[in-house]
Amino acid sequence: MNKAQLRQKIAELSKQVDRLESRNQFLEEQFRLAQQKQFGASSEGHPGQGELFNEAEELVADTPVEQEDISYTRNKPKRKPLPKSLPREVIIHDIAQEDKVCACCNSELHKIGEDKTEKLEFIPAQVKVIEHVRPKYACRACEKDGMSNHIKQAPVPPSVIPKGYATPSLLSQVITSKYQFGLPLYRQEAMFKQYGIELSRKTMADWMLKCADLLTPLYDRLHELILKQPVIAADETTLKVVSEDKAKCYMWVYTSGADSPEGKLPNTDIPNIVLYDYQSSRAGQCAVDYLQGYNGYLQVDGYAGYHKTQATLAGCWAHARRKFVEAKTAQGKQSSGRVDWALNHIQKLYRIETQIKASAPDERQKIRQEKSIPLLKQFEAWLIKSESQVLAKSKLGEAITYCLNQWSKLNTYTQHGHLNIDNNRAERAIKPFVIGRKNWLFSQTAKGAKASAILYSIIETAKANGLTPFDYMMHLLEQVSVQNTDIEPLLPWRSPKD
Repeated sequence: MNKAQLRQKIAELSKQVDRLESRNQFLEEQFRLAQQKQFGASSEGHPGQGELFNEAEELVADTPVEQEDISYTRNKPKRKPLPKSLPREVIIHDIAQEDKVCACCNSELHKIGEDKTEKLEFIPAQVKVIEHVRPKYACRACEKDGMSNHIKQAPVPPSVIPKGYATPSLLSQVITSKYQFGLPLYRQEAMFKQYGIELSRKTMADWMLKCADLLTPLYDRLHELILKQPVIAADETTLKVVSEDKAKCYMWVYTSGADSPEGKLPNTDIPNIVLYDYQSSRAGQCAVDYLQGYNGYLQVDGYAGYHKTQATLAGCWAHARRKFVEAKTAQGKQSSGRVDWALNHIQKLYRIETQIKASAPDERQKIRQEKSIPLLKQFEAWLIKSESQVLAKSKLGEAITYCLNQWSKLNTYTQHGHLNIDNNRAERAIKPFVIGRKNWLFSQTAKGAKASAILYSIIETAKANGLTPFDYMMHLLEQVSVQNTDIEPLLPWRSPKD
């Protein structure tokens, strides 16, 4: 073998070593991520370490530490008092009458004060039967004369489910137990059986379908209102529907406003709305059909299907940050200077959002233009520089590529004060559905999944407006059982809170 062949062989082996090292690094990263997913904490917290990390070097020198004594005042933990609105039963523990004399001189003792201790007692739910009696009246004179006799009787009171024995309170209990607290119908069946009530899950499932039909006009009105808002946040998650041919169906969620009345931005009247929409696929056309030509801002993750809509897409910095967290986990004990620099820089952007959380939209936009945009420009320059310095298939390379591909959408939040830096509003809204899905596992039919979407929407919208879902649902069912009900007074932000 001559020198030329040896050089060629060395070059081939060198390339092979590079490929194997890259492959080995990829597999190690996947292994560490799998370990973290299985055994590690799910939190993505990152300590604020400022500029401690330098990309070019590692701080290893030990700095001498001086000790000093520090005195401080510690706040003593204090239990929150029980609500004043709760009914109270007073039990007085007094000494016997013959003991109310002084042990020294036998004089009568007088009361100088008292100590109070509150205990919270739980009273289990009570079930009762309400009998509706409607007396019938007829005319005896007409009966004697053989004339036609007209019987008079009070009309049948409105009922949510005609000829059924379910009251609004019972239906509200079943609905909130499943859709707010994730209690499947078969468990509720067992609970009712403890009270001697044979209430099958099939009967309760039929009730859910009928209640969803009654609440559809309210759902449609909320749908109309959310499409008029300047910003909508959207997300989607999987759902198993037994009757569908597909292995995976999807539940989409669309939100506006904030998580609670306290979270609303000052000087805004954007309603807090959460709407679920069942679809058999994840195709972008599902969002197109639901949004009906909506051309405002749509805050989403990196899913490409949203590009089919006519909305202006705003990206999610929480997803971008998550990519770097995964890269840090994948690197294990290796030097992670680049990843830490990226995480610290993203943390600076979030620190600005914390400062303007309670500001009006115009003020939020102004401060973002002054403080966030310079940081974004620095981050973009770092991404472009780092792209050529890391392996594209590594987790860090994937994080950098994701940010560059999403860069225009990641900058959109600085254009409008109503936008958030991330899509956590929609992710928090879809979480109750995900938790419930772990309990009831699947929907039997597409019709049942659509009914679940409507009922979840009403429950989550009520929570976002500071209402108690059970009370609000019972109020709705009492009202919609009457024909020609006006929907506007039933909107959650117009309903009484007690």
